[in-house]
Amino acid sequence: MTIPPGLDNPLDDADPRSDRQPHVRRAGSRRRRRIIASTTLLAIVGLLLGNTAMVDWQDADASGNSTLPLDGGNIYVSQDGPRDAPALVLIHGLGSSTRWWNLVVPMLATSYRVIRIDLLGHGRSAKPAGGGYAIPQQGRRVGQALDRLGVKHAIVIGHSTGGYVATALAEQRGDLVTALALIDTGPRMDGFISDGPVGQLIFVPAVGQLLWRLRTDGIIRRGLSTAFAPGFKIPQQLVDDTRGMTYHSLTAASRASDDYLKQRPLPDRLTALGKPLLVIFGEQDQRWRSSSAALYRAVAGARVELLPGVGHSPMLEDPPRTAALLLTFISSVLSGQ
Repeated sequence: MTIPPGLDNPLDDADPRSDRQPHVRRAGSRRRRRIIASTTLLAIVGLLLGNTAMVDWQDADASGNSTLPLDGGNIYVSQDGPRDAPALVLIHGLGSSTRWWNLVVPMLATSYRVIRIDLLGHGRSAKPAGGGYAIPQQGRRVGQALDRLGVKHAIVIGHSTGGYVATALAEQRGDLVTALALIDTGPRMDGFISDGPVGQLIFVPAVGQLLWRLRTDGIIRRGLSTAFAPGFKIPQQLVDDTRGMTYHSLTAASRASDDYLKQRPLPDRLTALGKPLLVIFGEQDQRWRSSSAALYRAVAGARVELLPGVGHSPMLEDPPRTAALLLTFISSVLSGQ
């Protein structure tokens, strides 16, 4: 059949459409996939940013009855032993609390007034979302707490980061601090080994906040594992201490510790103070090279003790040996030797 000129042939329109439609469908499908992928990516980024902001600005009030209202937030204080005995002040490290001293306190409190303080952001003290975590500020706050308790003179013992706070307190209040004992406190930054994989990830923007939000006991235990010699069984109480911190208080306190040490190595600070000094270091410390403890020998009269088979936390890993070293040192200081 012949189509007269001027009349439309339906096949002329059908054939091109049939050729184009599969391409149109494929192009439309690709556009939809791109839109879905872009929307999903934006949603994930939005969730990460929202989580970052929320985690960064979390705060918490102090808890418990034994708190002192101080500038920047209430501070939890624990006391043991006779109130009229010479005072010992125990300052914990990063991510821990007064509980980390539980095993040595009974051995110290028979003869001394033992005062333990939860630093700002730790344990049962307040955890503000703002500032107040710099080492000099933490040291000043400890001094204010001791003033409130009526303490005129004290031997101050600091573990890890607590050693920086103890040193800062001695720098500010030479009248108050009569002697210092530092337990696995890194002397300068080149002695640092590592916080472990979990500790490193915590400081990665967005990733760290997400990891903190999703933290489990297992994740926390892996993070804490470098605080002890290999094989040490970490008590649940220590896991709970770290879990109880806010992301901001943990990271702000950690950065403050690094800043303090970068400004001036600890042996230089201690030499200027001229205070009696005991340094205890675990030979199996996984966070700070135990060989770096020798740097403290530059401080006149310093006693440096290395404990074999012990990691970063001697007062938990070997309480009797740790307490014995402390008691011998305290006795010598008080007797004027």
